Amino acid sequence: MRISGITLPDNKRMDIALTAIYGVGRPAAKRILDVANVSHSKKPTDLSSDEENAVRKVLETEKVEGDLKRDISADIKRLKDIKSYRGNRHAKALPVRGQRTKTNSRTRRGNVRKTMGSGRKKLEKK
Repeated sequence: MRISGITLPDNKRMDIALTAIYGVGRPAAKRILDVANVSHSKKPTDLSSDEENAVRKVLETEKVEGDLKRDISADIKRLKDIKSYRGNRHAKALPVRGQRTKTNSRTRRGNVRKTMGSGRKKLEKK
C-alpha cells in the first residue's frame, strides 16, 4: 500500500505502519485511523479499498512529507534571514535549544569518532 509516495510496511499494524510517513507519529496515526474508522490492529494488506481511500482522504488534510519539509526549511531560512540567535545556531551547525557544547553535541557538530584525550601522551617503548 502506497500513501503520499511512501510504501507502508506490510507486516506491521496500521498504527505503526503509518509512522513510516514523515510527519506522522504514533498519536497522529491513531487519530487518523480513528477519523477514518479503521481498526488499529489491521495490517495494510488486510484493508479494503474503501478503508484505504478513507485513510488517504484523512492524510490529505494533514501536512506531511514534502509540504512539511518545505515549511520547516522555510522557517529555518526565515530565522537565518532575520539573524536571530536560533538562526545563527542553525547556520553554524550548533545545538539550537541551549544544550552545552563543551562536551557532547557530537552528532550536531560532526566528527563523532574524535574525542579529547587527557592531554598527556603515552610513553613510547624503545
